[in-house]
Amino acid sequence: MGKTFDEILKERPGNPERRAAFKEQMLAEVRAYKLRELREMMALTQTDLAETLEISQKRVSEIERGRVDFTKVDTLRRYVDALGGTLKVSVQVGDETYQIA
Repeated sequence: MGKTFDEILKERPGNPERRAAFKEQMLAEVRAYKLRELREMMALTQTDLAETLEISQKRVSEIERGRVDFTKVDTLRRYVDALGGTLKVSVQVGDETYQIA
């Protein structure tokens, strides 16, 4: 008798590092989607926001797709400021969280 898909997955759990990277990418995309929702609630286009921030529309699109690894904190701060919000940056070390910006 053949194995079910679930049985095969239990036998081959996959690469933990790859799963963790995939999970982090998905979380980044969800967070970025929230930025897009906020921009749209403010009735701003990506082009409008890009002009306000003095960056390209392509860069706004990248930020809204979760590609923020190489984004300067200042760019994210200005993005959030343009939407009327406040950017908070924190560092977590063990069980402790420190707000640094």
